[in-house]
Amino acid sequence: MALWLVRAGKTGTWEQRFLEESRIYLSWDQLNVDLSGLDDRDALRRVLADTYPDAKPGKIMQNSAQIWAFAKKMNKGDWFAMPSKFAPSIHVGEIVGEYVHHPAGPDPLFHYRQVRWIEQDIPRTSFDQDILYSLGAFSTMCQIKRNDAERRVRAMAESGWKMQKFAAAQLVTKDAVSSIEVDDSDSEDGEPTNEPVDVGQLARDQLSKHILARFKGHGLAGLVRAVLEAQGYTVHQPPDGPDRGMDVLAALGPLGFGQPRIVVQVKSEDKPIERTVLDQLRGNMSNVQADHGLLVSWSGFKQTIKREEAQQFFRVRLWDSDDLIDALLAVYDKLDENVKTEIPVKQVWALAIGEE
Repeated sequence: MALWLVRAGKTGTWEQRFLEESRIYLSWDQLNVDLSGLDDRDALRRVLADTYPDAKPGKIMQNSAQIWAFAKKMNKGDWFAMPSKFAPSIHVGEIVGEYVHHPAGPDPLFHYRQVRWIEQDIPRTSFDQDILYSLGAFSTMCQIKRNDAERRVRAMAESGWKMQKFAAAQLVTKDAVSSIEVDDSDSEDGEPTNEPVDVGQLARDQLSKHILARFKGHGLAGLVRAVLEAQGYTVHQPPDGPDRGMDVLAALGPLGFGQPRIVVQVKSEDKPIERTVLDQLRGNMSNVQADHGLLVSWSGFKQTIKREEAQQFFRVRLWDSDDLIDALLAVYDKLDENVKTEIPVKQVWALAIGEE
């Protein structure tokens, strides 16, 4: 069996469709050709050269490796991981169908495989750093082989998606931030190629794990308080203990008597939260005559909450770990010095390779 990296388009355009239809698609524009009839990669390259006459030979080679893997190398029973573009989470599924050419489309969804979703919205912080590193490859799809990743992800599933201790896990170093070995080739010797990785996401994953380790439980509410204070709010944080769904109260103006008045509820659980938490927050907003609510869930939200996000837009904001980190970085210079000591970061410039 194998473990594959699969993406639902460069910006996650097709992610919801993949999830709802239990299918993974190739997302190459205009490629409406039955790939099952091609005998080898050379034939595929000729098709790609005809379809994309302006493409450079290197791009044709790279694309042919990924397309060939989808049509010819994936097998029923293989697992795949699909990082979300809309939340700090990863969806994991099993391939249950053969390659299918679907000429009716729509463009670019001419090719698919049926899948079974094993688990959706697994927090990225549940995965070891070396697996996240592998899943940071820019390829739309490729096989992940490093560090026994396939066996370890299956073990995570058996343990309820808890992180597995792996003594040989290769953490990222300053000498290994620009490429990663993934098998996206079909050469005769089967050697893997060097695949560029998303350095920005890699740094975000490391920061996320650091924050989770330093600000557990009620400490995460303290971090949210520090961010709101840096944004100019006067805040009140009840002492550690039963909070009845009110972890932080915040308001603008002198002494916090202005508006907006916000009730904040913070959840640090290792799984996405259900709608009942949102209902509790809305009740607390009414109890204290708050104008707005902020629901912070480190591990994200179940679909029961996401479906109501638009309806609650003018009353409630939802922050997952990415949103909290974005807010923190935006006011980092204004944070309390104790917080900055706990979260030492600096801004760096990195070459944006592999994104074209």
